[in-house]
Amino acid sequence: MLKLRLILRKKDMSINGIHSVAFGSKEIIFQLKYSNRKTLGISVLPDLSVVVTSPEGNNLEQVKSKIRLRANWILKQQDYFRDYSHRQTTRQYVSGETHYYLGRQYRLKVVENAQEAVKLKSGYINIEVKDKQDTARIKTLLDDWYLAKARLQFVKRLKEGWEKVRKYEISFPKLYLRKMSKRWGTCGTSGAIYLNPNLIKAPSICVEYVIVHELCHLKFPFHNSAFFDLLQRILPDWEKRKLRLETIGQNFI
Repeated sequence: MLKLRLILRKKDMSINGIHSVAFGSKEIIFQLKYSNRKTLGISVLPDLSVVVTSPEGNNLEQVKSKIRLRANWILKQQDYFRDYSHRQTTRQYVSGETHYYLGRQYRLKVVENAQEAVKLKSGYINIEVKDKQDTARIKTLLDDWYLAKARLQFVKRLKEGWEKVRKYEISFPKLYLRKMSKRWGTCGTSGAIYLNPNLIKAPSICVEYVIVHELCHLKFPFHNSAFFDLLQRILPDWEKRKLRLETIGQNFI
């Protein structure tokens, strides 16, 4: 019986790779990966690719059936990224331009002042700069402001998140900020947590999700059933938070 199960597992794993599903007149091409997790996860990336991570017990037809159920969402996500790539422009760092902080949109208000500063006030990010034509300096001031806010907010959220997981014998980690092009957070082998400073632009519930996600990895390094069980216990709505971050995250780059 054990030998038979091993053969079946090997056969299931052989269907890792690129597959497709027909949905009306459209075709959804996806990359399939198997892992020791309980739920099927679907991610639509900014390059329009679709990555599906499935529990090892699902066969290919079961995976395709679930993709068909989520097909409308997948196609909408691809349309969003396609449209975003067309309208994305280089930031000018001038008055009236929209920027994000903790999920809310704010407009820049750039004024000249001998004392440089960045302040959040009445729906605006006010930037006081010696020369309002010096957009490189404006960008530096804004980036430094985001970084300072990220340090304060992330430390606060990390303490709150750790209080929820400490009973699972998870040590309080060191926190570092690191710019990452494809990740919001990650864990080091030393037990430290690294967060993308751009995460400060996302809603608070998404910040909490990323931090708790990484805290759970301090207990369970891999995306296995034990990891997802712990994440589910701490944040029962984690999938909604993850989906929201995936949906709007490109606005924060």
